[in-house]
Amino acid sequence: MAEPILIWGAGAIGGTLGAYWARAGLDVLLVDIVEEHVARCAGEGLRISGPVDSFSVRVPAVTPDVLRGRFERIILAVKAQHTVEATRMLKPHLAENGFVLSAQNGLNEIEIADAIGAENTMGAFVNFGADWHGPGEILYGNRGAVVVGEIDGSIRARTRAMHEALRIFEPDAVLTDDIWAYLWGKLGYGAMLFGTALTMDSMSDNFADPKRERAWVALAREVMAVAVARGVKPRGFNGYEPAAFMPGAGLDAARACIATLAEFNRHTAKTHSGIWRDLAVRKRRTEVDAQIGIITRLGVESGVRTPAITRLVELIHDIEDGRREQSMDTLGELLRVC
Repeated sequence: MAEPILIWGAGAIGGTLGAYWARAGLDVLLVDIVEEHVARCAGEGLRISGPVDSFSVRVPAVTPDVLRGRFERIILAVKAQHTVEATRMLKPHLAENGFVLSAQNGLNEIEIADAIGAENTMGAFVNFGADWHGPGEILYGNRGAVVVGEIDGSIRARTRAMHEALRIFEPDAVLTDDIWAYLWGKLGYGAMLFGTALTMDSMSDNFADPKRERAWVALAREVMAVAVARGVKPRGFNGYEPAAFMPGAGLDAARACIATLAEFNRHTAKTHSGIWRDLAVRKRRTEVDAQIGIITRLGVESGVRTPAITRLVELIHDIEDGRREQSMDTLGELLRVC
C-alpha cells in the first residue's frame, strides 16, 4: 500500500508499535495532540527504553490539525474515554475501503463500529506493559499477549496482513476468529488492575496479599458473570484464566490464578498499572467509565448484579476528584462490598 500506517495516539501503545514498525522500515505516520511529543518523535527520535528493548528511531509525526490525506490502515490508540471524539476526528481521513484497528483497552470496537461501520472496524487485544514517560520517551516494561481479529469473526487478507505487521513487534502475536473472547477476558483482569490502583502498592504486591484476595475474586467474577449472560466465553492470557472466575468455579482456582498474576507482574519494569499512573503521576481522569463502568450497564441489561464493580467506579472517581487518596483505607471501602 502506498500510504503509511496511520497511528492515532502515540502514547504507550501507539508509540511503541509505531517505533517498532518504523525501525523495521514500515511507512508510519503518528498523530498526537501533544506538540512537544510530536516534535521529538519526528526530530530527535522516539526513544523506547526498558528491559525488553532499548533504541531510538525517528518517526514522522503530526498534530491532528495539520494532518492531510486519507489512509486505508488507521490504528486507534487513544485512551478509551476519548474513543468517540478521536473517531470523529479521524473519520475524514479514513479511505473508503479502509479500516480502523482499535489497539486500546476495553470494548471500544462497539463505539468505533457505530461511528464508521462494522465493516470498517477491526479489533485487537494488547497486554504488553508500556508507559509514556514524557515527550519522545516510552518505557517498554514487559512483553505480553497481542491478538488481532475481525469483529465479525471472519479472517480476511487485511486481517492476515495486520497480523504479520504485529508480529514485527510481538513474534507470538495471535490471529483469531473470536476477538471478543480476548477483549472480555481482558476486562476481568482490567477490573482487578483498577482495584490495585486504589492503593500506592505495586500490582504484584496487591495480588500477593491474601487480605485483598476477595476484592480481586469479586471483581473478576462479576465481569465473567456478565460475559456469560451475554453469550461470551472469555479467553485467558499471560496467566489470567477466566475459567477460574466463572459461575460455579471454586475458590482454589481463583487463588491459583491470582498467585500466577502476582508472579507475572513481579517480573516487569512496569510495576504499576497505567490506571495508577494516571491517578498518582499524571493527575488526570482514568478510563474507568469506558472500560469498567460499561460492565455495570451491560450487567443491568443482562440482569446481573455488579456491586463490587459499581463501588470500584465510585472510588476511582473519588480519587480523581480529590475526595479520597490512594490508600489501604480506600481499598477497604471496596473490600466492604466484596
